[in-house]
Amino acid sequence: MIENTDNQDNQKEDGRIVQVNIEEQMKTAYIDYSMSVIVGRALPDVRDGFKPVHRRVLFGMNELGNTHNKPYKKSARVVGDVMGKYHPHGDASVYDTMVRMAQPWSLRYMLIDGQGNFGSIDGDFPAAMRYTEVRLQKIAEAMLEDLDKDTVDFTLNFDDTLEEPVVLPTRIPNLLANGASGIAVGMATNIMPHNLSELVDGLTAMIEDRDITIDELIKHVKAPDFPTGGTIYGFEGVKAGFETGRGRVVVRGKIMSETSKQGKEKLVIYELPYQVNKAVLHQKIAQLVNDKVIEGISDVRDESDREGMRLVIDLKREAIPNVIINQLYKYSELQTSYGINNVVLVKGRPKILNLKELLSEFLEFRHEVVTRRTQYLLREAEKKAHILQGYLIALDHLDEVIALIRNSTTPEIAREGLMTNFELSEIQAKAILELRLQRLTGMERDKIREEYDEIMKTIAHLKEVLADEGLRMQIIKDELEEVKKKFGDERKTEIQYLAAEMRIEDIIAEEDVVITISHLGYIKRTSAYDFRQQKRGGRGAIGGKTRDEDFIEHLFVASTHHTMLFFTEKGRLYWMKVYEIPEGEKSGKGRAIQNLITLPSDDKIRAIIDIKDLNDTEFINNHYIVLCTRNGIIKKTLLEEFSRPRQNGVNAITINEGDQLLEAKLTNGRSEIMMAIRSGRAIRFPEETVRDTGRGAIGVRGIEVDNEKDEVVGMICVDKEDKTRTVLVVSEKGYGKRTDIEEYRITNRGGKGVKTISVTDKTGPLIAILDVTEQNDLMITCKSGITIRMAVGDIREAGRATQGVRLIRMDDSDEIAAVARLDEEEEVVAAIEEAIEGSEGAVEGEGNATEANDTTEAVEPEPEA
Repeated sequence: MIENTDNQDNQKEDGRIVQVNIEEQMKTAYIDYSMSVIVGRALPDVRDGFKPVHRRVLFGMNELGNTHNKPYKKSARVVGDVMGKYHPHGDASVYDTMVRMAQPWSLRYMLIDGQGNFGSIDGDFPAAMRYTEVRLQKIAEAMLEDLDKDTVDFTLNFDDTLEEPVVLPTRIPNLLANGASGIAVGMATNIMPHNLSELVDGLTAMIEDRDITIDELIKHVKAPDFPTGGTIYGFEGVKAGFETGRGRVVVRGKIMSETSKQGKEKLVIYELPYQVNKAVLHQKIAQLVNDKVIEGISDVRDESDREGMRLVIDLKREAIPNVIINQLYKYSELQTSYGINNVVLVKGRPKILNLKELLSEFLEFRHEVVTRRTQYLLREAEKKAHILQGYLIALDHLDEVIALIRNSTTPEIAREGLMTNFELSEIQAKAILELRLQRLTGMERDKIREEYDEIMKTIAHLKEVLADEGLRMQIIKDELEEVKKKFGDERKTEIQYLAAEMRIEDIIAEEDVVITISHLGYIKRTSAYDFRQQKRGGRGAIGGKTRDEDFIEHLFVASTHHTMLFFTEKGRLYWMKVYEIPEGEKSGKGRAIQNLITLPSDDKIRAIIDIKDLNDTEFINNHYIVLCTRNGIIKKTLLEEFSRPRQNGVNAITINEGDQLLEAKLTNGRSEIMMAIRSGRAIRFPEETVRDTGRGAIGVRGIEVDNEKDEVVGMICVDKEDKTRTVLVVSEKGYGKRTDIEEYRITNRGGKGVKTISVTDKTGPLIAILDVTEQNDLMITCKSGITIRMAVGDIREAGRATQGVRLIRMDDSDEIAAVARLDEEEEVVAAIEEAIEGSEGAVEGEGNATEANDTTEAVEPEPEA
């Protein structure tokens, strides 16, 4: 009898009748029931991705020795064993679980190898458990591996007679690989299956960078991957699921059009959305035709066989295939949506996790498993070493040991004697007494010594692993790669982006463009075809209308799909896609760069590097950014440090007061570096002499500079193996020359260098140094806005200490502002050359320029300074 009372604190016991508050009793009972369903039935564990029934089935089969290389066992026997030992529920729940784990259309990676009738995608029921047979798949055994090495905790079964694992020490990220679904009390879960190879790639990327973002993870784990294939239609819902743990996936079946020998068109459905019943879909399409919802279909039949699925739809002659396909997607289960709801048990509590959190939990679990396994192996190795050490002591005193044993009346006396006379432990003494006589031969004695040496090496390695988390994470990484090699496969489900989700790169044509940045910070991109190639010494063409105090300072060619790295004079780095740079007319001034990136008003762009793909792991981990400053400081940093764009930029180098960043170059780590200063000196030294440092470092001295009178004007980095490049220097008044790089001797970093051009009042100070080949073009920009393009092959080679030849004719008040090397594809160069049409040397709106040949002169070499 239960009565409702307002006094909860004064419960009275009268015989067997206890008065309680019925409201509180109902709350307590329902909470207990709901938690039992949540924890013990409906929700998977985040670590191994299993519910208790799945875990018990696999563990029970493993205990029976029902592995992939053993004969099949009757399903009824396995069900009875699991039910009797670990899962005290109905046999149907256990058998249904086994059946699903053996169906290729239900699980992305089957865990059980079934023999017999296990149902069909048409919804046919499996045969009774007495008729079917099962054994474990190899991938399931990988989930049970190391179970005997104290890797996970065990708990008592329902009647406290046996032990079962709390979780399986799986090497497979099963939760995301096979997914899970379940309805608990007050909550439900629906986790989509994914591709194992992609999951391993994502986990590997997370090991290498624990701060990886979800957007970066999506590049590895692209989307759910269903066992029945199909096409994911639209990506926004998938991305929401990855980012928040809740989302929506729309999946379409795959359908193709065929034409019969009689000329009739037909549609063939050969892949279905996940969990769609083929027979039900067949019936639904027939119903739509009968109800005249879809017109234009004459017949629907199932031609599926062992070769694959074929649901054939015959079309009437007037029917339009694309219209019928769209109607099938709209009105039938050929297009189905699934809700992503990543609710899992984390330390016994239900939580909703996003993609990164799910992978992090698995990595944390694997780290715990590897640590516990290593500790277990160390304990076992130390036990073995302890016994072998006893053997070695006995072998060193063999005659005395044999005499002691022979003179002892009982084994106990012999054991005590061994412990006393040779300072052995009880374990060692017992092992010596049990030693077989054949192990006393010379060969066996040598084997014992070798075994002892090997096990001591093993102990040292295991201790090293336990002391170093990096080693443990490398072990996890190696094991994951092994999993990928053994069980990984190609993606089955395709991804179709909607128009609104298309990457901007997919709709922007990839072409070469000329990027110009003015002294006051205006930027634009222009088609490379707008610039005409001109002969050396010509007057050039106007390259951009600027204000009187402004001029073009940076000018180069890049592809629209590449990423630009912008380095500022204060040492900051910003990123921008080339297609994001506003397009402008060749004569236009462009857009203020502060409107495009968060660049402070007192900072300006000093160097730009064009990177094809910042996601190419191999490339960014084998290339470096070399930076130099006006005061002669040089610094080298791995490109990977700059591969994660941030909206507000990052610090690329720490700049000392009174200094500023001048140049940035991309290298492969094996280059030779040359730095030149305004007074006409240059230094050459190997890149290896500059050690790579982090983003915030200051750097080291590259060349000696008199800061009051002089400054660095440029830096080049030339591959040692490249014998085609020459050094081009240009002075402020338009003089320049090419010189073989071997004329500059290799010196120590930080020296004064040697003369690279003879600086006079006529030439003006050195303004630029470039490494060029005869196939390059040169773009020279004056402060007045005049731009000339010329072939490097037209500039003759001269000695290191010469004055050079005139490259461009300028007014007396004009000066060169920027010199850029253009590396273009041959077809672009050809197109620009085609556009010359005999107009070389012409200024827009002006007459012809003076012939270049009249303005060139060479100067005899002068002695080195």
